[in-house]
Amino acid sequence: MSLFAKLEPEESGAGGSQPLAERMRPRTLDEFTGQEALLGPGKPLRIQIERDDIGSMILWGPPGCGKTTLARLVARMTQSEFVAFSAVLSGIKEIKEVMATAERTRRAGHRTIVFVDEVHRFNKAQQDAFLPHVEAGNVTLIGATTENPSFEVIAPLLSRTRVYVLQALTTEQIEGLLRRAVSDKERGLGSENIEISDANIEQIAVFSGGDARAAYNTLEAAARAVSPDGKDKRTITKELLADLMQRKFLLYDKSGEEHYNLISALHKSVRNSDADAALYWLARMLESGEDPLYVARRLVRMASEDIGLAEPGALAVTVAAMQAADFVGPPEGNLALAQAAVYLSLAPKSNALYTGYGAVVEDLQSTRSEPVPLHLRNAVTGLMKNIGYGKGYQYAHNEEDKVAGMTCLPESLATKTYYHPTDQGFEARLRQRMDEIHRIKSKKT
Repeated sequence: MSLFAKLEPEESGAGGSQPLAERMRPRTLDEFTGQEALLGPGKPLRIQIERDDIGSMILWGPPGCGKTTLARLVARMTQSEFVAFSAVLSGIKEIKEVMATAERTRRAGHRTIVFVDEVHRFNKAQQDAFLPHVEAGNVTLIGATTENPSFEVIAPLLSRTRVYVLQALTTEQIEGLLRRAVSDKERGLGSENIEISDANIEQIAVFSGGDARAAYNTLEAAARAVSPDGKDKRTITKELLADLMQRKFLLYDKSGEEHYNLISALHKSVRNSDADAALYWLARMLESGEDPLYVARRLVRMASEDIGLAEPGALAVTVAAMQAADFVGPPEGNLALAQAAVYLSLAPKSNALYTGYGAVVEDLQSTRSEPVPLHLRNAVTGLMKNIGYGKGYQYAHNEEDKVAGMTCLPESLATKTYYHPTDQGFEARLRQRMDEIHRIKSKKT
C-alpha cells in the first residue's frame, strides 16, 4: 500500500466514532481560532490561501495550535493535488516516488502540494531530496514542525520556504472552543445533554497548556466518564476533572528548543537572585520529565560561573545536591535540587572566576605558548640543575609574610591580572588579600 494518497479532507460531521478533536476541526478560515496575526482578514497568508496562490512554507508552533488543521484548510481551498505523509514513516525512496509523480502532474498543468508532518524528523539526506523539486516548482511544500526550523531544517530548504510561526492558543481561546464543542449538536456534544460550569471549562483550558487537541480530549474523556442523572443530564463536576487530570502534562521536549528555553530561564533566574522564579523553572523541568542529573550538572555550573568565590560553599552545596538527587531519586531527590537552586539564587554573585578564566583562554589563543620559567622548574637531574632549572626559586614558606617577590607567569604576561575579585561576600576578603599580596610583591621587587 502506498504511503502517499491524495488527501481528501474529512467531512467533520461524519462519524460519531471519530475523536471529538477530529470532529471539531474548522472547515473554513472563519472557524479557525487563533493565529490572527497570520490568518486575520486582510493578512497576507490568508489572502494567498483565498487566492490559491500559496508558496512553500514551514508551519512552526507547539502541539495543538492548528498546523495540521491549517494544512487541511489549504487542501479544501486550493485547486491542487494534495499529498500528505509523515516524516516518521517515510524515507528517501518514498520521497522520490512522490516527487516523480508531482513532476508528471506539473507537466500536465496541475500543481501538487505536499504536506509533511513532523518535518524536523527528516535527516539531511531526506530533506535534500526535496530541494530540486521545490526549486523547480514541481511541488509546493508545506512542512509542520514543533521544533525551531533554524536548527532542524537544512539551510538550502529553509531559504526556499517561508516560515510562519504559530502561537499556542490562549486560555480564553480554548475556553471558546470547549463551549462550542459542548453546544454543537452536529459535530460536538450538544446532543448529549452535557452540563459543565465555566470554572470547570477554565480548568480544562488551563490544563491543556495551549493545546486545543489536549483540551478536546479531556472534555471528551469527562463526557464519557459521567453518568446521566434522573433528568438525563450529565454533569461534569470538579471532582471528576480532578480524577481525570491527576497531573498536568507540561509542554516539554528534552531534546528540542523548549529544553534549552527552560534551562536558560532557570539559569538567568538564579543569576538575577530570583528564588521564586528559579523554583518555578526548576519544578517545571523536573515535573515535565527532565533528567534530574542534567539539572544538577547545570546547577553545579552556576555555582562556579555566577557565584564563584563570593560564596565558596555554593559549589559544595550543588555537588551535595547532585549526589543526593542521584542517591534518593525522584520525586524526593528533587527537593535537594530545589534547595540548591534557592541557595544559589540568594547567594552573593560574582562572575570574576568566569571572566578571569575566559581571559586566560583568550590569551592562550592569541599569544605564543611560552616555556615555563626556569625558576619554576624542578631540577630532578644534575644536568637540569646545571642549565638553570630551579635557579632563583623562592620558597614562600621561608618568607615572613609567606609571599615571595618572584613572578610565576611567563615573561610576556608577567604584568597580567586575570582574577578581579568583587566586593561581594567572601570575595571581598579575597580582594583585600590580593591587594595585600600585590603590595608585598611590589616592595620585594
